[in-house]
Amino acid sequence: MKTCPQCQIRYPADAIYCFVDGASLTVMVDPLIGTTLSGRYVIEDRLGEGGMATVYRARYKLMDRPCAVKVMNPAYATDATVRERFRREAKSAQALSHPNVIEIFDQGEREDGTPYIVMELLEGHTLSVLIDEGAIVAPRAIPLMIQMARGIARAHDLGVVHRDLKPDNIFICRRTDGSDLVKILDFGIARSRTDTRLTSQGELFGTPQYMAPERVMSGETGPSVDLYAIGVIFFEMVTASLPFEAPDPPTFLVKHIKEMPPSPRSRNSRVPEPLDALILQLLEKDPKARPVDAHRIEKDLVAISQSVGAVVPPEPEADPASSRPPARTLPGVVLDQWLRRVEVFERMLARGYGASAPADATHALAELRTLVREFADVRNASTKEQRALEEIDARGREGRQRFGFAVDATGLDASKAKDDLRAARAEAVRFEQKTKATSAAYTATQDDLLTWEGRSAQREPYLQLALAHRACADAVEGWLAAHKAEQQAQRDAETKERTVKDLEYQIAELRAALENHEQAIDRDRDAAQKRVVELNSAAERLESRMLHLATIFCEPLRGRQELAVLFTSLEALRNV
Repeated sequence: MKTCPQCQIRYPADAIYCFVDGASLTVMVDPLIGTTLSGRYVIEDRLGEGGMATVYRARYKLMDRPCAVKVMNPAYATDATVRERFRREAKSAQALSHPNVIEIFDQGEREDGTPYIVMELLEGHTLSVLIDEGAIVAPRAIPLMIQMARGIARAHDLGVVHRDLKPDNIFICRRTDGSDLVKILDFGIARSRTDTRLTSQGELFGTPQYMAPERVMSGETGPSVDLYAIGVIFFEMVTASLPFEAPDPPTFLVKHIKEMPPSPRSRNSRVPEPLDALILQLLEKDPKARPVDAHRIEKDLVAISQSVGAVVPPEPEADPASSRPPARTLPGVVLDQWLRRVEVFERMLARGYGASAPADATHALAELRTLVREFADVRNASTKEQRALEEIDARGREGRQRFGFAVDATGLDASKAKDDLRAARAEAVRFEQKTKATSAAYTATQDDLLTWEGRSAQREPYLQLALAHRACADAVEGWLAAHKAEQQAQRDAETKERTVKDLEYQIAELRAALENHEQAIDRDRDAAQKRVVELNSAAERLESRMLHLATIFCEPLRGRQELAVLFTSLEALRNV
């Protein structure tokens, strides 16, 4: 039973809500609760509802694992574009396999074609709940920020841009040591940079309070839009307020484009100055003025953490959240029950009929023995397939983590290379400007030289003419030195750009290898799941027939006093 938060009336646990009209209580029950999706996921309870989908607590019956199932609301299921976005949410998040991103196990469709996503079951609350309690102090906020940066860095390295980061999509759980564990949720409008199928001109998705200026101005959906949204979230975490306030979504968008954000320290003086500077850099209007990527944000946050006494969360590869206890293969209790029942039936046959047992009872018991053997074979085959499914699941997860950690390492190198490239380009621009200045200085001295050469006309020497020649020579030497420095700076920038491109190529190759790995795992998992479902269905049909035969066998014997103890044994087996 549950208690309605509105009227405090107790109502069934599978109810959606209740309302009272006078003395009448109406309870609305979710029809999905208690049902099984695709023969694999038993829906146990309703956890919450969003605009597009409803989330349920469920159990993966093939491997006895708790999970959450996100089912698209039927109103959207007929829209092919929305269905594709829903499907893409599963694929985008599943490949990331990072302790700070919600883990996706599976996806599928109900019998009516409504899609669903299966994910890890989380206990905790969203970041928005924590922000509602007030500004988060730096020692707690910074570890949360580091984990957000890590999760988004993994997504960006694998070519996925979230596009709707906000506190409602950041979930906070507890590790076994009591520390905060961040999970990034809801990649429903995430976009792969290689997938343009769902991009339409004028299309603008997201939450206005967290939307980057370039998304509004040009529809840009690159990694920079997530970095800006992170800046807004960080601002909100340390001040318990948004950088901009507006009465409606259009005004929010205008402010993101035109209005400079206030300093977080102007609203909360306890914000460390380096964190204040980082947040303002993330909120720069020009994407090129923001940190080069999320890896850089993490690096800056780790440096800041040392000055405020914040505990840096464990590295993703060493994070206990990267591990998951193995699923349990379902025990063979039902088979054991049937073997013991047949033994009881044989004793009933002997005690109840002696040597003159009727043919129908004898035939029923003989068929039962055959069916129990078949049932044992099916259950053994099912157990074998379940273990194969566990192995496929473990292999898939291990592969995703292996590629993910490789991408992390290469991404960190790429982040440093991009920082170096940014500095080299700035240096090249500085020398380019210096070259232009020395060129202009030479032009000015040349004009002076021409003036005195005109007066001399090669007939009369002037001291000013000698000085003009010396100034002109000095200007040429300065111009030449600046030009050489500019060329060297450009070569340095080109070298660093090649380094960045080489690292990006390596990351692209890792992405392609990960995609091939995922396709192979999907094929193996689908085949194994299909076999397990077929075997379980066969077991259910056999058990249904065995129950029918057991009824035929027992019915004529009920009420016989000499068999009462045996019937009690059968009843005890039912309750095992």
